[in-house]
Amino acid sequence: MQNFVLGIDIGGTNTVFGLVDARGEILANGSIKTSKHADISPYIDELASALNPLIKQVGSVAAIRGIGVGAPNANYFTGCIEFAANLPWKGTIPLAKLICDATGGIPVAVTNDANAAAIGEMTYGSAKGLKDFIMITLGTGVGSGIVVGGQLVYGHDGFAGELGHVIVRRDKGRPCGCGRHGCLETYTSATGVARTAREYLLNLPNPSPLRALDPNTISSKDVYDAAMAGDPLAREIFLFTGTILGEAFADFIAFTSPEAIVLFGGLTKAGKLIIDPIKDAMERNVLKVFAGKTQLLLSQLKESDAAVLGASALGWEAK
Repeated sequence: MQNFVLGIDIGGTNTVFGLVDARGEILANGSIKTSKHADISPYIDELASALNPLIKQVGSVAAIRGIGVGAPNANYFTGCIEFAANLPWKGTIPLAKLICDATGGIPVAVTNDANAAAIGEMTYGSAKGLKDFIMITLGTGVGSGIVVGGQLVYGHDGFAGELGHVIVRRDKGRPCGCGRHGCLETYTSATGVARTAREYLLNLPNPSPLRALDPNTISSKDVYDAAMAGDPLAREIFLFTGTILGEAFADFIAFTSPEAIVLFGGLTKAGKLIIDPIKDAMERNVLKVFAGKTQLLLSQLKESDAAVLGASALGWEAK
C-alpha cells in the first residue's frame, strides 16, 4: 500500500524534507544545505542519500506514493526550476526528473513554495474542505497560491498567482527585486515593514524606541516589540501595512470571489496589530456584491512543519 509521501522544501540556504502519512503527520524529517552545492548533481546525490533512511523506514520505494517539492520558480507543468534567483543553480533545472531518477523512480511533482503552502493548507489545514480560497504567505517576500473550484490556478505557463508582485503604488513606488516599482511585497512583507520603519523614522519627528536602533538593521520583530510596548509610531507602521494588504485583498476578492483568504508567515504573529487593519481596509474597499462573503483565516499549520507538509501534499497527486 502506498500510504506515505515525501515532502521537500528547497530554500536558498537549506533544504528540509520529511516522510508524511495520509493524516498529515510527519513521521521523520531532516535537512541538508542547499547553498553549499554550486552544481545540481552533487546536491541531488546528497538529497537522495538523505532520503534513503526515510524510505527504508516504511520498507521500500513501493510504499511511497510520490514526492512533492516546493521550490522558488518551480514550474508544475514542466517539472523544472526556471531561473531561480535565490538558488545556486542557474538556468533551467529538470528537478522532477533528477529526483525521480535518484530515488528509484518515485513519481515527483514540483511547484513554487507558496503554491505548495496552498495545497498543504487545503489538505491538512485551515482551508480543508474549501474549494475557493487564496493563500497569502507573509515572510521575507509575499507569496500566494490561488485555488478555484478545488484546483490550484497555474495559468498557461505554470507561473500564475504572483500576487506579491501586483503593483499597489504606481507613482514613485518602492523598487522591488523583480525590477519593477510599487509591488505589494515591498510594503507588506517582513522586509517591507522594516522599510516602512526606516522611512517613518527619517521623515517623521515622533519619538520612538526604534530611534535607538541602527536603522540599517531594524527588523519587523523590532517594530512588533515596540508596538507591543505601546509605541504609537510602531503601531502606525502596522496600521499602514495592514491597510495596504486589506486594500489589495479587496481587489483579489473581485477576481476569484474566494470563500477565504488564508494568511501564513512570520508577520501574522503580530496578531490584531495587523489583522484588524487588514479587515477594516478590506471591508471598506470590497465591491458591495462581495461584502461579508470572504473570511480572513490564519494558517493552522505549525510553522516549523508547514514547508514540508505543503510540499508533501503535492506528493499525493504526483504521476
